[in-house]
Amino acid sequence: MTSPSRPRRASGTPKFVTGSVLRHILEMTGAGAIGLMAIFLGDLANIYFLSISGDHTVVASIGYASSILFFSTSVGIGLSIAASTMVSPAVGANVRSKARRLSTHAHLLAFGMSAAFSIVLWFFIPWLLDLLGATGRAHALASVYLAILIPTLPLLALGMTSSAVLRSLGDAKRAMFVTLTGAAVNTVLDAILVLKMGLGVEGAAISTALARCAIVAMGLYGVIGIHRLWGAIKPNTLEDDARAYFLVAFPAVLTNIATPVGNAYVTTAVAPFGDDAVAGWAVIGRIIPVAFGAIYALSGSVGPIIGQNLGARQPARMSMILTHSLLVMGAFTMVAWLLLVILAEPLAAAFNASGETRALIVFFCRWLSPMFVFLGGVFIANAAFNVLGKPHFSTAVNWARATLGTIPFVALGASMDGARGALTGQMLGGVFFGLLAVALAYRLVNRIAFRMREATP
Repeated sequence: MTSPSRPRRASGTPKFVTGSVLRHILEMTGAGAIGLMAIFLGDLANIYFLSISGDHTVVASIGYASSILFFSTSVGIGLSIAASTMVSPAVGANVRSKARRLSTHAHLLAFGMSAAFSIVLWFFIPWLLDLLGATGRAHALASVYLAILIPTLPLLALGMTSSAVLRSLGDAKRAMFVTLTGAAVNTVLDAILVLKMGLGVEGAAISTALARCAIVAMGLYGVIGIHRLWGAIKPNTLEDDARAYFLVAFPAVLTNIATPVGNAYVTTAVAPFGDDAVAGWAVIGRIIPVAFGAIYALSGSVGPIIGQNLGARQPARMSMILTHSLLVMGAFTMVAWLLLVILAEPLAAAFNASGETRALIVFFCRWLSPMFVFLGGVFIANAAFNVLGKPHFSTAVNWARATLGTIPFVALGASMDGARGALTGQMLGGVFFGLLAVALAYRLVNRIAFRMREATP
């Protein structure tokens, strides 16, 4: 009898090149969504435990800090995209030795690049908070929170890379356990350090830092201990692999940084309306990934599934994957909107929100959340761009959305209707770029499929 600890598919036919496309999408997304939503619930727990006191300045400080932390998280996401983009075609082509080598080098490069970034970011904490409009006590608390968490960016990048490699193998369940472990550690430690020991913002930061340690441990166990997708560093191929890695990593990082840049601008637009408005925006920033975790998971699943079929030269399935992914995303968005409409008031009450804080939370849940469908389209299209060798498409679309689709709309909205107008402007500005990204993704997939058919004798 085969040991249950061993991988089900160590060799043979890659998982995603046969069978139902819709089933693969739903299985990968379901497992990924559970893991991601657990992580996001852990982040939400940070704000929830801190909000119990009713001190909106504390919550606002997390809002300011989160705008900066999104940058560090985006770096980790970009590096994990590069890992998946490299490994999944090798898995699809059934070249195990190459997949092992690329996995090893991707982990090494992710750690080194993220470590360098975290050092630079750490020194700019005060200046970045000033830029966002943080002042007084909110500035001081946010500084403490960031000083603890930013040095752990290399751990986050390692964990994300391991999870991406597991998804590239089709092992969505184990990738889910990586994030579930981190979420469990974060939530339990939040309750102890924030509620029981009264450590406040420091306790919330320490719990998140230790959760990242747990994510790394579980991720590397899956990659090394289970799938054996780790080997010796090969200096003779490291340079070539690094070049291929950075060709995807740099545009992927730039792509993912665009979103926190746009969000940071929203924070500066909301800040003049007071800490209560920033606190509302901070809570919304934690609600979004929990409510739409399935869409984040879906966008993370699309790349490996298309990548394996690209490596296996299955052009018809690539277009099918894109279509099914968009349909599933639309269904997820509508379900999330319905739940947010029903839970709007209870959510505001759970965070002890009042005044402007409560008004913003309820307004987003009822009126703005369905427009997330356009952002979901951008996510899925970007996943396709990255794995199909056009990461600069992702970069261009995301930065256009974060600038042209954000700044004028948010500024106009804020001038017309304060903080609510700023949030409305951000969502409306993303509509065009969501439609553009999807159109470009279809054009690219169809072009590659045509070339594959032409090359087939």
